[in-house]
Amino acid sequence: MARFLSPEWVAAFNEAIEGVDLTDLVAPESLLAASGSYQVEQMVHDVPPDATVVRTVLVVEPDSVVLHLRDEVPHANGGVRSTEALRDSDVTISLDYSDAAAMSKGVLTPAHALASGRVRVRGDLSVLIAGQSLLFALADRLKDLQASTTY
Repeated sequence: MARFLSPEWVAAFNEAIEGVDLTDLVAPESLLAASGSYQVEQMVHDVPPDATVVRTVLVVEPDSVVLHLRDEVPHANGGVRSTEALRDSDVTISLDYSDAAAMSKGVLTPAHALASGRVRVRGDLSVLIAGQSLLFALADRLKDLQASTTY
């Protein structure tokens, strides 16, 4: 059983979606997403057991989808720095661990989290919608991971 947002969980996520055919999953509602190349970053705060910040980046290319884990290391000034350089994401969402876990379990919808102010968004909102649509389309591939994830 992989712990949510752990390196093992990210590896299991990528294994579950490996080889997916993206032909019918391009989101036409976004010019950027319709190009087939975009990045959605999720910044999760207060991740147990150490209340750290964990960032994942969903990188979508015309022929692949990969989730990357960006480890965050605390700075003395209270901020964080990334240990892995990826290009700037097209959209970044920021939320706390309990809400991220609730969305992963399907208990909280992204739309409700956004509407209730539980998620902060920076960047191209249409890319966020495209990323959510993609994850929804991949739900069957991810159901075993969801069932075996610990929180």
